[in-house]
Amino acid sequence: MAELNAKAWRLYGAKDMRLEDVELEGAGEDGVVVEIVTNTICLSDCKAVSLGTGHKRVPRDIATNPIMFGHEVSGVVREVGPRWAAQFKPGQRVGIQPAFNIPGHELETMGYAWHSVGGETTHVYLPSIILEMGCLLPYDGDAFFKCSLAEPISCIVSAFRTNYHHAFGSHRHEPGIVDGGTMLLLAGCGAMGLGCIDIACNGPEKRPRRLVVTDIDDGRLSRAARMFGLGYSGGRADGNVNGVELHFVNTRGASDPVALLKSYNEADGADAANPTSTGGGYDDIFLFAAVPALITQCSDLLGFGGCLNFFAGPTDQRLSAPFNFYNIHYMNHHIVANSGGDVRDMADSVDWIGRGILHPEVMITHVGGLPSAAKATLDLPVVPGGKRLVYTHADLPMVAIDDFAERGRDDPFYAELARICSASRGLWCKEAEDYLLANAPKVAIGEPAAKIVERRIALNAR
Repeated sequence: MAELNAKAWRLYGAKDMRLEDVELEGAGEDGVVVEIVTNTICLSDCKAVSLGTGHKRVPRDIATNPIMFGHEVSGVVREVGPRWAAQFKPGQRVGIQPAFNIPGHELETMGYAWHSVGGETTHVYLPSIILEMGCLLPYDGDAFFKCSLAEPISCIVSAFRTNYHHAFGSHRHEPGIVDGGTMLLLAGCGAMGLGCIDIACNGPEKRPRRLVVTDIDDGRLSRAARMFGLGYSGGRADGNVNGVELHFVNTRGASDPVALLKSYNEADGADAANPTSTGGGYDDIFLFAAVPALITQCSDLLGFGGCLNFFAGPTDQRLSAPFNFYNIHYMNHHIVANSGGDVRDMADSVDWIGRGILHPEVMITHVGGLPSAAKATLDLPVVPGGKRLVYTHADLPMVAIDDFAERGRDDPFYAELARICSASRGLWCKEAEDYLLANAPKVAIGEPAAKIVERRIALNAR
């Protein structure tokens, strides 16, 4: 099978990203070539490209041996080596689990340490080790962008499964959130928070009976409430989604935010004099902001046996905050965290999205093409919004869905996208994707300036 040309963003150093025409290997005997259709941008990508070799996962030789970045992908199999012909076929839709977890190479994940495997590219070459680790996943859903979102969704699925609880006086840990319990999402109206709400309300495993979501921005809260069919007014929204009692609340300016949030559980008849009562506290808390004051609030908001999942990925290596160790001892409070999901988390996410159980489209706020990916990645911390969706074969700027109508005044392409998304509650959708793929200007792939030969790693080789 012959080599093929691709256009890819490659990282040469901190903030040194270059869009280049490259030549990739063909599938050969034991590889697979995938055409990437969509990639969604993660804050982890921003950290990697901003730090370059200062990031723990990025190799030290990228100045001469650059890597591809981006890791939340969906695409189509184009070539299959004979070794994998029984499992994969050309034309098959797939996602890729980026945490390959190769023994001895655990930190070498997609988008950080590989030269022919990334998200911001038109094609990738997957060597056999990636397939041996079970990281190429069939996808049967109706839209490519949903599969791209399976990776961030898998991180949330992993977080739900990372939480644990145990009965008083028992050493037996029960994995997962409390089924039918109380859950709190602090700073929960960002992209990952919206995905967490979706899983809490619609996921096929454990669900809370009550979910309270906080933020300090009315715009984010209003959009989040609208995504789940609730009306937001006066700093709050209240309703029921698929049997889950759902509340959104703005805690900005609250004189006592802990008391405010505990008040949602008062109807449960908590008895603060009983040492094993919740005292208005929560069974499960997910914290989406690495803010010391919020960490301390979590300590006060946990109920008996409560579990705090510190979901936010901090950049401060010395981040610390006061936490009540009296309650760790007597109230059985505990803290967990996870960074990414495993193959099972990813496979389940791809399956649930493909079957329409989850609705990850609530996470997307901006859509663009491959040339826009580098700047959109760097701008992620400073430009408000949720997930940025990149169509890797499209030559488009990165534009907020809310701005489609304004652009549509002078551009029929955006006018039609505005119409489609407006009819879909302001959400990106399959119809919008189909229209973009059929009508967006295409990225031109030129003569390759470099040939990429991916390294070979044998399973269990150290």
